[in-house]
Amino acid sequence: MANSPQAKKRARQGESRRRHNASFRSMVRTYIKKVDAALEGGDHTAAAEAYKNAVPVIDRMADKGIIHKNKAARHKSRLNSAVKALK
Repeated sequence: MANSPQAKKRARQGESRRRHNASFRSMVRTYIKKVDAALEGGDHTAAAEAYKNAVPVIDRMADKGIIHKNKAARHKSRLNSAVKALK
């Protein structure tokens, strides 16, 4: 348990940042699921549009450090490959 006032404040800040970052991670997963759903539907135009919407979100979260840059690249690569294979 934090004893000093500084440590207590840092614990509070860390908790609020954890909740904030968790919502961002959830948003990234939601965009990825939207692309997957469009791929399952078999509609190339919908999948391409969902991918186009997901890429900036994935990149932004990688820039913020919410997800690792290699993880972002891996997701984008796999989603793009799946969208192209659907064509």
